[in-house]
Amino acid sequence: MTWTIRPRSEVGTLAAIVQGQGPRVVMLHGVGLRAEAWARQIDALVADGFSVVAPDMPGHGDSPVLPGPAGLGDYTALAAECLDDAAVVVGHSMGAMIALDLAARYPERLRGVVAMNAIFRRDSAAGKAVSERAAMLDPAQAPDPSEPLARWFGERACPERKACEEWLRGVDPAGYKAAYSVFAHANGPAAEHLEALRMPALFMTGSREPNSTPQMSQAMAALVPDGRAEIIQGAAHMMPMTHADMVNHKLGGFARECQR
Repeated sequence: MTWTIRPRSEVGTLAAIVQGQGPRVVMLHGVGLRAEAWARQIDALVADGFSVVAPDMPGHGDSPVLPGPAGLGDYTALAAECLDDAAVVVGHSMGAMIALDLAARYPERLRGVVAMNAIFRRDSAAGKAVSERAAMLDPAQAPDPSEPLARWFGERACPERKACEEWLRGVDPAGYKAAYSVFAHANGPAAEHLEALRMPALFMTGSREPNSTPQMSQAMAALVPDGRAEIIQGAAHMMPMTHADMVNHKLGGFARECQR
């Protein structure tokens, strides 16, 4: 598959891919990417009778950078502008943080939430490593894509790696640093917020994911009354792109369940 740039619409303050007719699914990508990271999920959901809104995170793709210092709540507030009636919200990596924060803050506007490759209670070594990476970022210089690509793909060459490299090279440096800093200094959802969720919640990650581990997804799912975990075998951090068929099968079934 080629990761062709798709047309954008304005949805509140954000630029977004908007496609399809039917119940709404909102899809939130991770740091350094853009809405096209969801291309295979968008096509599958639209074919299954859903409408999809996939915004570019602030400072990514065609969305403007947030003014001044930002916290997770600022990203959540902008993502909330994509909610029209009740939606299923799907997030990947930092997008999963935002999705779970939306579920905690706006439960009446969500039918369900999906957190892919989400972190939860990093250990001290992982927290130190991600904080150090955030501190080294230059808001005036594009990030070096080699380190995240190595974490996401190892040494394997593939179209997904090439697309991610292009997006990382093209991201606004200030927007990237702002988002990555929020991601680095958060530690996942509060346990009490997970325990209070009264909606279906799906936590998905890859069996080969070293940072957003299977144990993290399973721990979060265990705290949510209607939570479940799915581990995609052989997948790592970029599983929505690299293992799209398996992800789409689980995601489509969950989205249909949330409409009942």
